[in-house]
Amino acid sequence: MKISQRGAIPPFIVMDVMKAAADREASGEGVLHMEVGQPSTPAPSGVINAAKQALDGDLLGYTLATGILTLRERIARHYLEYYGVTVPAERICVTTGSSAAFLLTFLAAFDPGDKVAILRPGYPCYRNILGALDIEAVEVPVGPDSRFQPTLESLDAAGGGDLDGLLIASPANPTGSMLREDELRGILDYCRNHQIRYISDEIYHQITYGETTSTAVAHDADAVVINSFSKYYSMTGWRLGWMVLPEDMLRPVERLAQNLFISAPSLAQHAAVAAFDCSVELDANVARYARNRELLLAELPKAGLDKFAPADGAFYIYADVRTFTNDAQAFCRQMLEQTGVAATPGNDFDPVDGASHVRFSFAGSDEDMAEACRRLQVWLAKV
Repeated sequence: MKISQRGAIPPFIVMDVMKAAADREASGEGVLHMEVGQPSTPAPSGVINAAKQALDGDLLGYTLATGILTLRERIARHYLEYYGVTVPAERICVTTGSSAAFLLTFLAAFDPGDKVAILRPGYPCYRNILGALDIEAVEVPVGPDSRFQPTLESLDAAGGGDLDGLLIASPANPTGSMLREDELRGILDYCRNHQIRYISDEIYHQITYGETTSTAVAHDADAVVINSFSKYYSMTGWRLGWMVLPEDMLRPVERLAQNLFISAPSLAQHAAVAAFDCSVELDANVARYARNRELLLAELPKAGLDKFAPADGAFYIYADVRTFTNDAQAFCRQMLEQTGVAATPGNDFDPVDGASHVRFSFAGSDEDMAEACRRLQVWLAKV
């Protein structure tokens, strides 16, 4: 029987690390989780209460493919309250996590053979989804010299006017680096001048440390903005995200969503309306991430890990491990086996230079992060 080559894309390595960690836990051994980009806190209490009310009210049938109106209106209000930007609810599409939003965007905006620039290192699923759709992922190498964000010169080097799309996350995964507002404006101008569709991954907005975030929709009505309830709102398993779409993509995305997904999970949609009123609880989570970030920035150098990306936002430290290894996958396997600390090898984010880096997530508890640092210091002193 024939098997499509679309399934021959690389695995999402962090999921393999999660499986290895789960196997260790199943055998009775403990794990300190620094591998997965997931808050260790549950959904906020207001969301849980709203979900219970939705269950009691039997509101869980199919919804419109673009999402329930009350949620789209609440998301629109969020843009006005948080960014000072007016976004009509009609331009918002609710999706099954940001993952579905990326798939819908790529399908609606690009054809097979088109070229979409992504950053390296960067979130691996961009590259893998594009590959499955026969869209060429053009990698733009970024590093410490540009704070792990692109310059206009690097975009020229990647093909400039030959590009059909550009996708940038700010704050970024795995580096936590951010575009400053003037940089964002410059890149948006570049995209307009070269007729490049700009896609802004903003799923780590509101998780920042001294920097402020700017949404692309404030500066360019043709940009696609993708966000999620998974990170700041601590709702990973609820599988809910959203898009802010330009006018020309509204109906194409709606048609694709109707056929591919019918609708995002109804229970999650009704519950998520309450998420925007839970900022006290959610900001307390961000305060904990900030403490953990300071802890890792202070303690990882004591373990010999003293070179890392800026970590302006999100909840990751992307650390250079060349002092110890050029095989991050083997390094992470040994780390898990010998210390119980699970982390993600950089190969996931950078197929060229990632073997010399490891991503540590600091979304766990204060106690787990402190214990992980202690174990790493002891372990690496012997390596």
